[in-house]
Amino acid sequence: MNVRPISGLTLLAATVGLGIALVAHQARTEGSADAGAGKSAVCVACHGMNGNSTNPEWPNLAGQQAQYIARQLQLFRSGKRADPLMSPMATDLSDEDIVDLAAYYAAQTPAGLEADPSYWEAGQALYRGGNTERSIPACIACHGPVARGNGPAAYPALRAQHATYTQKQLQAYASGTRNGEQAHIMRTIAERLSPEEVRNLSSYIQGLR
Repeated sequence: MNVRPISGLTLLAATVGLGIALVAHQARTEGSADAGAGKSAVCVACHGMNGNSTNPEWPNLAGQQAQYIARQLQLFRSGKRADPLMSPMATDLSDEDIVDLAAYYAAQTPAGLEADPSYWEAGQALYRGGNTERSIPACIACHGPVARGNGPAAYPALRAQHATYTQKQLQAYASGTRNGEQAHIMRTIAERLSPEEVRNLSSYIQGLR
């Protein structure tokens, strides 16, 4: 049997081709913020320009972890997380749309309101130290010192989030109406928070940058 040797030129072409394919795959996985900017036009009505929502019922997306945004959109698309507004919007998104939108919003700068002076100190104490007597862990452990989140672990950024929206999500976790990954962790924590603690935490988070 005759075995034809591979020429250097053929090997080089194959290597270059493989490199291009890997770069293209990486780009699809990581997303393009420039492409996401154009695709975000339909999101502006609820999430505002550059991902800073003017309606406290709807979340700010600016500066959110890209991995977290992508995963939530996937959950909405699959029906594992349900919302009357977001579920229909996510239905027709492609995988490329999702990572592009995630990249775009992650690159934006969060704005937002300030913390209520009556509540932020109590919220800060709980965020940073938790409550060991009631087995409430410190939020800082997963969400970071200034609530920027943890991308690889898919823990979201919380900084500058509307207090109203944060309260709503903590209540949804506590009642079991919010599903998705890590819901069981948040449900256990949220169930142990008093209404006053939910308010205090939400106010403190709103003022973080």
